Amino acid sequence: MKQVLIDLDDDVAQRLEQVAPARSRKRSEFIRVAIRKALWELEEHETAAAYRRQPDRSDDAYVDPAVWEAAPAPARPRGRR
Repeated sequence: MKQVLIDLDDDVAQRLEQVAPARSRKRSEFIRVAIRKALWELEEHETAAAYRRQPDRSDDAYVDPAVWEAAPAPARPRGRR
């Protein structure tokens, strides 16, 4: 795992201390989750923008229900005899 050193302003550091105190050893995980969430939201924003630039059209999709295969029936559990 790579370590990253960051500077926080006093207000953010104080708020972080309230939700994830350093002594609880939860701070690093809190920050990792927050970064993952922020990156995911950026990806979602970029995907939405791409769909706005080039929306899906119904004639782009090819669906032929005749080629669908029925799901196999679930195996029935055997009881004791």
